[in-house]
Amino acid sequence: MSVLAFLAATVRIAIPYLFAAAGGILTERAGLIGLTLEGYMIGAAFSAAWAAHATGSPWAGVVAGMVTGALLALVYAIPAIRYKADQVVVGIAVNLVAFGATRFLTKLIFDGTTSPRVPGFGVASGGSGFGALVRNPLVWMGLAALALVAFVLYRTVFGLRVRAVGEHPEAAASVGVSVARTRYAAVVLAGMLAALGGVYLALDQHQFSDGMTAGRGFIALAATIFGRWDPLRVAGACLLFAAAEAAQIALQGTQLIPSQFVEMIPYALTIIALAGVVGRAVPPAALGK
Repeated sequence: MSVLAFLAATVRIAIPYLFAAAGGILTERAGLIGLTLEGYMIGAAFSAAWAAHATGSPWAGVVAGMVTGALLALVYAIPAIRYKADQVVVGIAVNLVAFGATRFLTKLIFDGTTSPRVPGFGVASGGSGFGALVRNPLVWMGLAALALVAFVLYRTVFGLRVRAVGEHPEAAASVGVSVARTRYAAVVLAGMLAALGGVYLALDQHQFSDGMTAGRGFIALAATIFGRWDPLRVAGACLLFAAAEAAQIALQGTQLIPSQFVEMIPYALTIIALAGVVGRAVPPAALGK
C-alpha cells in the first residue's frame, strides 16, 4: 500500500469516528454518558439504506438517518433526564434496542441480513482514493464536524450553557438556565451528528448489513475520553485510531502476521490509549449525575 493510499484509507475510516466523537463530546459535555453512540450509528445506517433504496436518493438517506439519530437520542434522554434513570443502564438498553430493531427490520423488509445495493455519493467516480473522497459531501461534513462542535462549545451562548450544565448544573440553574432543556438539545444534536457516522457507512458501502458499525461508536467514545473532551484533541485521537485500522487492513494483505493478531490492532490501541489517559483526564464534573 502506497503512502497516498494509506492516507486515503485513514481519512475514509476516520469519518464515522469523527461524526460519532462529535456527538460524544456534546453528550458528555452536557453531563450525560455517551454510551449510546453505537446505537445511534446502527439505527441511522439502517434508516439511510432503507430511505436511499426506497427513493433512489442518497440525500433521503441522510435525512432519514439524522431523524433516526434524533429519535434514539430522545429515547435515551427522556428516561435519563426526566426520570433520572441510571444512564449506563439506559444507554445499554438503547444500544440493544437499536441492534435488535435493525436486525428484525432488515429481515422483515429485505428478507436477509443485508439490504440490496443502494445509491451513494460519488458513484460515477468510484474507487477508494482521494478522488472518490473529495466527491463525497459526507467526507467534508465529517472533517468539519469537530470544528463545528468546537465553535458551538466555545463561541456560542448555547455552548456555554452546555458546558455549564455539564460542570455545575446547580449554578447554571441559579442564573436561569434550564438544565433539562439544555441537555435535551445537546443530546438530540449529538444523536444527529453521531447518526451521520452510520449514514456514511451505509452509503459508502452502498448497503446495510447487520452489525456493520462493528464497535465504531465505542471506539469513538474512547477517542472522546482519550482526547479529554476537547474537539481538537479528539480529532487527533480519531485519526490515530483510523490509522491503526488502516494499518490493520494493509497488514492483512501481507500475511506476515496471523490475521487474528492483526484484527486486534485497533482495539488493543484503544485499550492502551485509555490505560494511559484514564486517571489523568478530568471529565465534566456532573457527568453521569
